[in-house]
This record gives sequence, C-alpha cells and structure tokens, in this order.
Amino acid sequence: MAFIKLRNSFTLGDYSRPYIVAEINTSHFGKLEVAKELIDKAKESGCDCVKFQSWTTDTLYSTSYYIENPIAKRFVKKFSFSEDELLGLANYCKEVGIAFASTPYSISEVDFLINKCDVPYIKVASMDINNLVFLKHIAKTKAPIVLSTGMADYEEVVRAVKTIEEAGNINISILHCVSIYPAENDSNRLFNIIGLRELFPDYPIGFSDHSIGSELAIGAVALGACMIEKHFTLDNKNIGMDNQMATEPLEMKMLVDGCHNVQSALGGKDRILLPGEVDQRKVMRRSIVANKDLSSGSLLSMDDFDFKRPGTGFSPETAESLVGKKLNNDINFDQLLTESDIL
Repeated sequence: MAFIKLRNSFTLGDYSRPYIVAEINTSHFGKLEVAKELIDKAKESGCDCVKFQSWTTDTLYSTSYYIENPIAKRFVKKFSFSEDELLGLANYCKEVGIAFASTPYSISEVDFLINKCDVPYIKVASMDINNLVFLKHIAKTKAPIVLSTGMADYEEVVRAVKTIEEAGNINISILHCVSIYPAENDSNRLFNIIGLRELFPDYPIGFSDHSIGSELAIGAVALGACMIEKHFTLDNKNIGMDNQMATEPLEMKMLVDGCHNVQSALGGKDRILLPGEVDQRKVMRRSIVANKDLSSGSLLSMDDFDFKRPGTGFSPETAESLVGKKLNNDINFDQLLTESDIL
C-alpha cells in the first residue's frame, strides 16, 4: 500500500486513518471572525485540517474577464484574504491545534504558504491539473502535493503526475473528485478510487467530496481513501459560493466519526478467530442429539442423529465417525451424546 508523509509528520496511506480536511472555501464570507469560528468548529468536529483558498483579484481571473464581468472582481476581492490575514489564520490554527492549508493560484502564493504558513502540503485545485508550468514549480519546492482530479480524464491525470515526477517530486497524493457543486450521488463513481490506485500504485488515493451528506465520504474510506476533503460551513442556509452544499458542524462530526469507525473496522484480509467467537461456539453451534430413545448396547446409525444447540457435545462434523459405535448407556430422546455414552 502507498504512503507519503506530510510536512506535519502525518502519514497519508491507503486504508490507513483518513486525513479529514474541512474545506472552508468562501464560507467565511470574507470575515476573519467567521473564519476563526469555522476553525474552532472544525477542530471540535474532529477534523485534522482546515483548508482555505489563496486567491486575489490578480491571480484568479484576467483583466479582460473583469471588464466583461465587473461583479466578479468585487466578489473575488470580498471573499479573499490578504497574506497577513492568512498568516494570522495559520497562527490561530496552531493555537487551536489543527493544521492549516490553503489552495494557491499563483507561484507567489505557493511560496508564501510553504515558507510563511508552514502548510503540511500544497493542494492543487482541479482547475490547475493541466497547468504544467505551475505544477513544475510546486514540484520543485519538494513539498507534498495533493492533486485533485475533477474535470480531468485519465490521460490528463497521468500527464500531471508525470510532470511532477520529472520535476523531482514523488510526494504525491491523488484525490478522486467530481467538479460539480453539488455532485449527485450517482455521478460520483467512487470506484474511480480503485481505478486511480491501480493506475498509480505508488501514491495514496483520497476523495474530494462535493456531494451532500456524509455517506459518500464514509463509503470512500471503506474503499481505502487516505484523505477526505469536505466543504464546511457554519450554516448552509446562507446563500454563497458552494455554501449551500457545505456540511455544518454537527454533520461534520458524524462524518468524521463515521470515517474513523469504518476505517478501524476494516482490519486485514487474514481470517482471525477472536477468543470471544471461540467462546460463542459453545453457545451457538449445534451438537449431536438422539432423535429417539436409544438403548445401551445398540449400534449408532445416521438415522439416530439430530443436531441442536448447545455446542458442548459432539460436533455435527463427527457424525459419520460415530456411525457403528456402540452405546455405553441408555440415551433419551433429544439428549446430547457425550464421550462417556460411547463404548
């Protein structure tokens, strides 16, 4: 199974304890106090990490786009945090005891997150999977990379991974992702997790979940997902970018617990008989009983046997070996046969 180590020493691995990331995106609505409350709630919910978006009006859209869509510029400006604000949030995360990450959209933002915010990994958004120059720069930092695959076919994913490898970085985790907000259950194709694992056996595979609810995240963990990324909000009734499909704190706590419970229940492929199960054999398995009154000295035949609880007598699997044996005692109907009854 594939493993990589993040910069905060957490090991991402297939079928291991999943690293659960609360994707805050724009659910802070540009307000630092809301962002800090989201950090607090993510910590209370049991998440390992909170992830923001490191964008500015200069790094997300072109000037020509803003000319045609002036509202977009106001929106981006309102919902973005400055470097000082992001650094403050990173420090607040350290105080709270939860990891801080953010998705960069420029080379300068990559360097800032690594050198100033000490993020555990760099998240590559699905939109940048074909931005090969950007991928090369991130790879050369040697930081662990979490690569989201929404909107990409397998050829594009292979090319992105190869680009990162050729730049000297093999600290890669790949997230199955469907870039629809929200993504309907039947469009998520969770078996893509298995497909990606078969295609990239050296890299752990996770799931960036854009569905509503916790079932698919838990299902992904059952398929061995190393990371779960889930949009997070204080109140999904507020209208905002992706906010309506984000998960509120109570459900996030249920999601985290569900993911951990399923992962701990996976175990291994070896068949292990627990001591408690051995004890249960005496209670729940069957023994050979007489299906009629039998006289001492008679020879046993298969027609003399029935099989009922408890399992403290002869096991049903010994029935053929008892055929032809002579009884040492009288046996009543429905009585268990024991070793002392056989001559």
